[in-house]
Amino acid sequence: MALLELPEPYAFELSTARYRAFGTDLANLWHADGLHRVVDGQEVRITEAPGGVDVEPLDAVIEPVVRKLLGAEFDLDAFYAFAATQPVLAGLAEELRGLRPPIAVEPFESLVTSITAQQVSLHAAFAIRNRLIERFGVRAEHAYSFPTRERLAAAEPDELFALGFSRRKAEYVTGLARSDLDLHALALLPDDEVKTELTALPGIGEWTADWFLARHLARPRAWPAGDLGVRKAASRFHGDGRDLTTDEVRALGERFDPFQNLTAHYLLAGLLQAT
Repeated sequence: MALLELPEPYAFELSTARYRAFGTDLANLWHADGLHRVVDGQEVRITEAPGGVDVEPLDAVIEPVVRKLLGAEFDLDAFYAFAATQPVLAGLAEELRGLRPPIAVEPFESLVTSITAQQVSLHAAFAIRNRLIERFGVRAEHAYSFPTRERLAAAEPDELFALGFSRRKAEYVTGLARSDLDLHALALLPDDEVKTELTALPGIGEWTADWFLARHLARPRAWPAGDLGVRKAASRFHGDGRDLTTDEVRALGERFDPFQNLTAHYLLAGLLQAT
């Protein structure tokens, strides 16, 4: 087991809470107080340690994946300096100090996960996602690798429908897998062009594209204003007792420029702790 140093501050339990809050995630598995992820065919175990995390095994291939998974690329110092000028964020930043939003390391997995979560509860989405992983992924010791794009391109929509996907979503997933779009190349494009490329595909709208920017590319200005959870969180902390509309949430995001992504995650985590 080797220590992987991470930028301070880092709160491991708080930052990995997403993998426990809505049920088991077989591809990012919380097991025996550690996070398990299959990387390059090896099951990697990540546990809390002073100054960072202990990782077993750790090599040159695994290290950048773990860093991305744990949100090391976010600049928390700059965000906290900004948050100190915002009455609501200042309190959340203090309460949630060290929260680094976890990042989906693979673009295909990120998009399939978002398609799965469209218009259903996150508990239901996690359950359906796990059935997909069990059916088409590969198990290591405890965790599974997420199904590859090639494996799902060879699947039939009816096979996904049998796992709990709607027929439309099953078609969206197989259609994405079979598309010609280079998902890795999207990282080279500005935000607006990423959204244009993604929303040209069936089943991918602004909501899915926004979360791709936020939770895969870690773009600082990503602000999923159309997300119900973000809208609830924005209303809870900025609505003065009323529910904000999507347009109002979108406008609110301008107040947090250029830290909309981290703001969204801190608002969501604050709402989760308040309920």
